[in-house]
Amino acid sequence: MHDQSAASAPQGPVPELFSWEFAADPYPAYAWLREHAPVRRTRLPSGVEAWLVTRYADAKQTLADHRLSKNPAHHDEPAHAKGKTGIPGERQAELMTHLLNIDPPDHTRLRRLVSKAFTPRRVAEFAPRVRELTDGLIDRFADTGSADLIHEFAFPLPIYAICDLLGVPREDQDDFRDWAGMMIRHGGGPRGGVARSVKKMRGYLAELIHRKREALPAEPAPGEDLISGLIRASDHGEHLTENEAAAMAFILLFAGFETTVNLIGNGTYALLTHPGQRDRLQQALAAGDRGLLETGVEELLRYDGPVELATWRFATEPVTIGGQRVAAGDPVLVVLAAADRDPDRFADPDVLDLGRRDNQHLGYGHGIHYCLGAPLARLEGQTALATLLTRLPDLRLAVEPAELRWRGGLIMRGLRTLPVEFTPPHK
Repeated sequence: MHDQSAASAPQGPVPELFSWEFAADPYPAYAWLREHAPVRRTRLPSGVEAWLVTRYADAKQTLADHRLSKNPAHHDEPAHAKGKTGIPGERQAELMTHLLNIDPPDHTRLRRLVSKAFTPRRVAEFAPRVRELTDGLIDRFADTGSADLIHEFAFPLPIYAICDLLGVPREDQDDFRDWAGMMIRHGGGPRGGVARSVKKMRGYLAELIHRKREALPAEPAPGEDLISGLIRASDHGEHLTENEAAAMAFILLFAGFETTVNLIGNGTYALLTHPGQRDRLQQALAAGDRGLLETGVEELLRYDGPVELATWRFATEPVTIGGQRVAAGDPVLVVLAAADRDPDRFADPDVLDLGRRDNQHLGYGHGIHYCLGAPLARLEGQTALATLLTRLPDLRLAVEPAELRWRGGLIMRGLRTLPVEFTPPHK
């Protein structure tokens, strides 16, 4: 039973989705959908029609339903929709065989190969490097008294971190930063630039894999980089193909960087616009208590997370979601941002409470496609926010919130820029 009084849902006509106004604050529209049309067929800006799932219980069920495939081959797509699902450029670059596009048993095999890189122990070993990167980036702008936290901080941090994990040599990492920047800048617009960047990245990864394969030592060194590990990995005697290795490296970079850019950007913005919560966190950090930082990052993921809609799913047979029949071949998009503010699951869902305990948010997904890199994203988010608030204690927005622009796009939610001011630490 859905409690109508619990949702602050507007009445009246269906709100407009995917406009620039909607991008700035999609939550009232999602509240309307949760209340009045929780599983709704919607025409997306690309022209593709898909079902949007907005209630928490339906979302959780859908994310774990094996009848909903990640493989675009199951999309009963009309001619005009060809290639308009998934990540721009991945088809042309032959990068489709990655974890976000495949089902068991291949998904199980590939995920097992790569999961070793993201164990809590491996991530903990990586923590000093993340702190070093974080401090190094802040050092570059700390004396100026102002910065754009997206381009100067939130964006480069996960790029350099994931490059280090993958084993991309330091001298090549700025190329990666450029290609990734192209993806972010054009994510919601013309796809040509993105496709070119993806193609360059694909060529580079294939070459890097080849070079590493030639030079691979007989025994792995402690903390071996991920690409070397993928090359070495063999699952029941079945080696990863070079294509699979390149696709895997690509998706780890793609899934592992833009999500973290937005986690840091959206999270910092939420703290700067909720001074009471920000003060609470700064006091906890000053007292050496990291407990609020840990629950706080989870709450920021729930409140205004980096992934607005889960990646595409396609019904392999007729399914019923939230009482709505979905035909075989239909695309389904789970709206994580709507589910994570469902008043049937979260008390006071529109309130930011960094100490929230009962917080089984869906920000990292659910089921077999639960985000593999969640431990790394948590580490980067916690380190970035704690270091910013500690080193730049009077950090503040340099513009009015209404002047900020959110990037257009379907899956991700993030700011284009985040201009801030602060007192330089040495003055």
